[in-house]
Amino acid sequence: MKVAILDDYQSVAASMADWSRLPPGTQVEFFHDHLADPNKLVERLKGFQVVMGMRERTPFPRAVLARLLELRLLITSGGRNASFDTEAATELGITVCGTGGAGEGPTELTWGLILGLARQIPQEDQRTRQGQWGTTVGVGMHGKTLGLLGLGHIGSQVARVGNALDMNVIAWSQNLTAQRAAECQATLVDKDTLFRDADVVSIHVRLSPRTRGLVGAHELALMKPTAYFVNISRGPIVDEKALLDVLRRKAIAGAGIDTFDIEPLPKDHPFLTLSNTLLTPHVGYVTEEAYRAYYTGTVDCVRAFASGEPIRVVNTEVLNTPQLRGAE
Repeated sequence: MKVAILDDYQSVAASMADWSRLPPGTQVEFFHDHLADPNKLVERLKGFQVVMGMRERTPFPRAVLARLLELRLLITSGGRNASFDTEAATELGITVCGTGGAGEGPTELTWGLILGLARQIPQEDQRTRQGQWGTTVGVGMHGKTLGLLGLGHIGSQVARVGNALDMNVIAWSQNLTAQRAAECQATLVDKDTLFRDADVVSIHVRLSPRTRGLVGAHELALMKPTAYFVNISRGPIVDEKALLDVLRRKAIAGAGIDTFDIEPLPKDHPFLTLSNTLLTPHVGYVTEEAYRAYYTGTVDCVRAFASGEPIRVVNTEVLNTPQLRGAE
């Protein structure tokens, strides 16, 4: 059995799990670069029966899955992966499994971006190294208004930190109730009020057909010129052109962005030229604790699949589907 571990950007996957626990004869290959071209991806993965993909780095749509004739098991980090076509996988007899995770990496990164922007930490670090001492004046969070678009698991944790900093926490999402907001020590407001009143707006909803483009020119135009915008959720939730426009005009104070429409971010992307952006390469979930959980979970998934009793199956329908790919 051959196992492919994709998008190991930091070249650490080999050290994050005990791969010797895999069944005898299993070959594991770690790929450190990202292939966006579907044809090159299919060519690379010929001969592999198992593929592990870090969400959501390499998508696996039907057009790719249908060409990977030897693929039997597709593994995602975490419990779900919006870029895996699980319906197609089921029809093709490919089992899709998840790994579980660990830690509060996205929550912590959210606050890293907020504080980095407000206290201009990257600028002060760079200028201190250049011999310039004390060149900026930061903004404190005490008494400011934190606006959260979404109060799910991550949003509620971000709210806890905001409350600990004595911020006024307001929130909105399409299904949010006043009761849920109160449970998180937040106040439910309408969408326009959130963008108009917040000193920091932070996005914490999942990408779906109804959240794609949820934040556009109208919402961003409501923000204060002193306000900061943070997105660690998914790039397409925000109209990228509209965000670029307000940043270029300095209509808002700045933006901390961890997720983008195209990833990895193209080298000529306009975000890279703006002085009022703080950019990270989709590392909200990238912590040692999470990586160990993902890769150890991958080992567990392969072992279980090889034994005929797959675990953490995402497309459970496949368990009752005839194996279309010649399983013995």
